[in-house]
Amino acid sequence: MHILQKDLKDFLDRKADFYNKTSFIDNDPIIVPHRFSLKQDIEIMGFFAATFAWGQRKTIIQKSMELAKRFDGKPHEFILNHAESDLKQLLGFKHRTFNDTDLLYFVDFLHRHYKENESLEDAFIPKTGFADMERSLIYFEQYFFNHSHAPARTRKHVATPARNSTCKRLNMFLRWMVRDDGRGVDFGLWKKISPKALICPIDVHVERTARNLRLISRPQTDWKTAVELTENLRLLDADDPVKYDFALFGLSIEKEMYDL
Repeated sequence: MHILQKDLKDFLDRKADFYNKTSFIDNDPIIVPHRFSLKQDIEIMGFFAATFAWGQRKTIIQKSMELAKRFDGKPHEFILNHAESDLKQLLGFKHRTFNDTDLLYFVDFLHRHYKENESLEDAFIPKTGFADMERSLIYFEQYFFNHSHAPARTRKHVATPARNSTCKRLNMFLRWMVRDDGRGVDFGLWKKISPKALICPIDVHVERTARNLRLISRPQTDWKTAVELTENLRLLDADDPVKYDFALFGLSIEKEMYDL
């Protein structure tokens, strides 16, 4: 890094502290799960909001809340106890390339999972136990599509390191569920995965700032890039590297200058 590590840490700590506030979440997809109180509703709507997280944030929030309305405002209850006829109210849903074929399979997966598990966290924990995020994300994708009726088209909506994806949406969802810093933004609902194990989500905003700060040297943007960024962030905070997602994203959105 061209900036002294201590100076960079001080700078990013200040920015993470500034942006990690509830006042900044009204226009962020994380506002969607914040509109629910039941743990499973938070998980489900967080998962959908993260899955829809490409394009304009306003649209992502609108489509997520449209879906919640189609779930009669009670996502977990609908998914667990719906009758076949209830699925008709999901038909016609669409967000960009995500359509009702994808939605019906997502609902089917969640129904099967919640029939056997109290939390969606268990979908990310291999039978051998948690080892690292790469293996957990590979396991999740395999578990998600472990059904004979899984539509081939739906695979593009669930990323995996096995395809060298950055897994931005899943890493963002995991940040929401795992981090527990008492700031009121991330939920900290899950305890089987440590915040130190998380991988930083990379979108165009985070990538832009990270490259400007020389936190990324890899020319392409893929899973290895996400790991490289996170490893550099661990040099600044080994216990909670992904807190810097707030700083990297916020700096890009606000178009701040890097006056270190």
